Parts: sequence; structure tokens; C-alpha cells
Amino acid sequence: MKTVLRAAGFPCALFASTAVVARAQSAPDTGRMFDATTLSLSAYGETKVVPDEATITLGVQTTAAVAAQAMAENAAQMTAVTTALHRAGVPDKDIQTSNLSLNAQYVYAANEPAKLTGYQASNDVTIVVEDLSRLGPAVDAVTAAGANQINGISFGLKDSSAAEDQARLAAAKALRAKAELYAGATGYRVSRLVSLAEGGGYEPGPVQPLLMARAAVAKTPVAAGELTVRIDVNGLYELAK
Repeated sequence: MKTVLRAAGFPCALFASTAVVARAQSAPDTGRMFDATTLSLSAYGETKVVPDEATITLGVQTTAAVAAQAMAENAAQMTAVTTALHRAGVPDKDIQTSNLSLNAQYVYAANEPAKLTGYQASNDVTIVVEDLSRLGPAVDAVTAAGANQINGISFGLKDSSAAEDQARLAAAKALRAKAELYAGATGYRVSRLVSLAEGGGYEPGPVQPLLMARAAVAKTPVAAGELTVRIDVNGLYELAK
């Protein structure tokens, strides 16, 4: 016979979305791992940390009547942009081409065939800036050099292991606190932790739009803020009277 207890909702600062099951298991003669009342819980821990690197995508878009001309103009502007990135302290290893395209441009009118008006060439690079104090100046430099496309920015960590470990400790404490609370509320005590599983972990910050500088003399402010590193855990506890 199984007894199932479900929590309707138990708000707490460090955890949410709890599935709680306390059940008495009667092992058959063929045997289960144990014959006991168990408690299945989930919890999470979070820590906030200041990012130490940024990823940004920028590039050049040009149009011309002839495809070769559009590509040539694009190449010249992109070369200037790459040179500006180097001068701003971004090395080659942190510059990667993410898009290179050439598309015919048409105009459409009712009851008339499409009319070719020219070609559009695009070249985008994704760069990683490891010194955030250089990020704003780098954006200004590439804009002045000819970049006319900036698609977004995301912040991250070079090494997330320390932040993840802090989140793990918070998650483990939250999980144990839940177990003690539910055990006491149902007339039991926590006997032992049977299993523990981890999920989640560090993910880079979401891509945020970044407006281009309207003029070369205007400095682009960039605020890194904080990242939240979260670790989710699931645990199975054995209870005793």
C-alpha cells in the first residue's frame, strides 16, 4: 500500500517548483534496494557574479549596382574594421567570421516582374572582449572605421567553476533544509541521503541589443551588471521514526 503526500506550494528564498513524495515501500521477496519511507525533493541554489568577458557581433553591410563592387566595398570596410579591433586590443583569436553573404536586391510592383536594383553584401564577425573596460572604446572604434551593423551583446565568465561551486553549496543546504522541514512536519526524521542528482549550471547571459554610436565623438556606455549562476539538485532521502 502506498501513501502519497503532495505539497501544494511552499515558497522559500532559495528554492521553487517542489515535488514532494513520501511513500512506504514494501519490498517483495525478490528484493528492492530498501524497504523504507522516502522523501523525494528538488531545490536550487544561486549565486550572483560580475561577468569578466563579453561577446558581441558586428559587421559591415554594403550595396552596389554590381555584385563584385558590393563585395569589394564590403571587403575594404571590413578590413578597416578588423584593423580598428586590433588597435582596440582584440587579438585575432577572438575575432571569428559569423556571416558572409551576397544577395540580389529587387523592387516589386503590381502586375510587373521583379526588377533587379543591385546587390547587398554582408560580413559579420563575432568578437570576444576579455577586458570589459575596452568594450565601449572597441565599439566606438569599429563604428568610426565603417561598421554599420551591431546585432547584440552577451556577457559571460572565463571560468565559471567557482561560481558554480557556491551555487552547489546553496542548493545542497536548501535541499537538506527542505528534507528536515518535511520530515518533522510528517512525524519523521531524516535518516540518510539515498541519491543526489544535479542539473542546470552556468549559462552565458542572454544576447542584449546594443545601439550603435550615432557619432564617432559620442562614447558608447556599456554596463555589464551581474550574472546569475544557478544549480538545480534532486535528492532522495530515507526517513525514519
